[in-house]
Amino acid sequence: MPQKAAAIRLLVLDVDGVLTDGRLYYSATGETMKVFNVRDGYGIRQLAAAGLAIAVISGRRSPIVARRCQDLGIRHISQGIQDKLARFHVILKRLAIPASATACVGDDAIDVSMMKAAGLAFAVADAHEDAKRAADIVTKSKGGRGAVREICDYLLAARK
Repeated sequence: MPQKAAAIRLLVLDVDGVLTDGRLYYSATGETMKVFNVRDGYGIRQLAAAGLAIAVISGRRSPIVARRCQDLGIRHISQGIQDKLARFHVILKRLAIPASATACVGDDAIDVSMMKAAGLAFAVADAHEDAKRAADIVTKSKGGRGAVREICDYLLAARK
């Protein structure tokens, strides 16, 4: 796996259950809130500084996700996507990166086709079994609780 990891040029992330713990908070006025892990954000920034592209493909739409991506400098953001594999290929074409040079992180069945198409697939520790079966590597950390940082550290270490 380290050889595959060293060749990665693009990291594709799901949001709910990967960048967050998968819980949605609703206020009395209907506002949805999500919680992100600051260490995951730092890892994403380190990967970007090392020259990797970062993309987010989420099945849900949320201005909170757009804001978090903006804060982290993530420019490739796709929300409200039900066919994640199709969007994955659009991003690859736009960036001229082969699927073999991508890593993908998922946590549920909607992510599996995209994970299987990627050169290196990760599932977070608390992912659904479908995602775990599709993964090359399952993190020790849970989604929203440092799993993305763990993946970023792994990819950075493989590049050295």
